[in-house]
Order: sequence, then structure tokens, then C-alpha cells
Amino acid sequence: MSTSTTLKIASIQMVSSPDLQENLNTAGRLISAATQDGAQLIVLPEYFCMMGLKDTDKVRVREPFGSGPIQEQLASFAKDNQIYLVAGTIPLESKDPSKVLNTMLAFDTAGQHIGRYDKIHLFGFQTKTERYQESETIEAGIAPGILNITHNQQDWSFGLSICYDLRFPELYRAMSAVDCHIIPAAFTYTTGKDHWEILLRARAIENQCYVLASAQGGIHLNQRRTWGHSMLIDPWGTVLADLPEGEGFISGVLSKEKLNEVRSQLPALAHRKL
Repeated sequence: MSTSTTLKIASIQMVSSPDLQENLNTAGRLISAATQDGAQLIVLPEYFCMMGLKDTDKVRVREPFGSGPIQEQLASFAKDNQIYLVAGTIPLESKDPSKVLNTMLAFDTAGQHIGRYDKIHLFGFQTKTERYQESETIEAGIAPGILNITHNQQDWSFGLSICYDLRFPELYRAMSAVDCHIIPAAFTYTTGKDHWEILLRARAIENQCYVLASAQGGIHLNQRRTWGHSMLIDPWGTVLADLPEGEGFISGVLSKEKLNEVRSQLPALAHRKL
């Protein structure tokens, strides 16, 4: 078999509800559609399995790492569709019984767990009409996460980060050698309209890699409004795909040739001084 220097990837966008099974059904349907479109690696958004009516709802459905109905369903999605699946975030047990870890899990084509990242930076934002304080129900992770896969004899590396992490470039610089950064998110409409695209493109440009973002995109039953705009961005910072709002998916191709072209023509990563 010849070595393939491309990988077809897809990013799913949802408008998740407080109903766990409904969200899993939606995720399964969209994964199937993206697979039929040829995707070999598929990403789900942050909180894909539940956007609760209150922040503590996710604590109620948290699972121990390695078992539970959410993780079992994700493994089945990956195996049944024969794809690599990077599952947005799910609530896992933490040391504090009143909190969860907001965790991204990756599965291979056999449904085996192959990667994990616990969200490090916890969102805090307050205006006269909005208030978010993730630290009240989430325990912060402590280490970056990198996912490595081999597909058609070609190695691919992915930096794992989640939503608010996007504002901390030092995290991405620590993983700058990867081929693609995967960023599931539930960006608020308020912050997303001003900052989402420019931050995603900046992370792609400064690290000369692809960025694949999977978003929540609409008005949820808890009246929270998320920005949407799931995107694929190339190493030059060009937006290759964008889904403004609503559920669906975007897809595109990662190319080793494009990565090598950008990094050889403008070898900024090799020019670093600090």
C-alpha cells in the first residue's frame, strides 16, 4: 500500500440540549453522514452530550474514565463507522465530588481509547446580562494533550485543546510541531462574534499548522446562545470551511505537502529566539 500524504477530516456542529440520549442520537447521525462523505477522522464539539439547564447538570451524568454509557457509545461510533473519533468533551469524575473534568477523548477505528485531554483553562466571563464561571463545576486539567495516529502508513499529530484554551497561545506553542490543532468549543455568541475567527486563524498562522474547530452553534434550551462557525483553517491562515450556525458538519483535507510548503518557505518555527 502506498503512503498517503492526505487525511480527510470532518468537524461536527451541534446545538445540544439537556437530553443526553437525544444528543448522542444527533451525534451518531452526523458522524454517519460525515463518514459517508469520506471523513477518516471526525471531531465532536464541546459539551456535545449535554448543554444542561443549569451548570450542575453535567455533574449528574459524569462517568469514571474508561466506563459508562457515554464512553461506550463513543467507542461504538468509532468502531461502527471505522473512523478516528475525537469526542468534544464529556464530564468525567474528578477528585471533588461536586465537580467534573471537562475531558476530550479520542478513539481509534477499533473503538479503542487512544487519547485524552482535560481542559486546563476554565472560562470566566461576566457582564450585566451574562455570567459564566466554569471553575464552580469543573476541575482544571494540568497537562497538554497530543494525539498521534498512523493512517495509510502516514503519521499524523494533533494538538488537543478546548474552547477557552484558545486565548492562551503559550499552550499551542508548547505543541507547535503538530500537523493540526483540534479545538472543540461552545464559544458564547458575545465573545465569538468578536474573537473566534481571529484567534483560530492566529493559532494556525503562528504555529504553521491546520486548525480544526468543532462548535456549538445556536440558541439552546437553557437560553444560552453559542457562536457556531465550526472551521477548518490551513497553515497559511486561510479558512477552508465554515459552518455559520445550526447542526451539520464541515470537512476538508489535511495535506503534508501544504504543511511542508508553508514551513519551508517561511521557516518561522526555526527562527524562534525565546
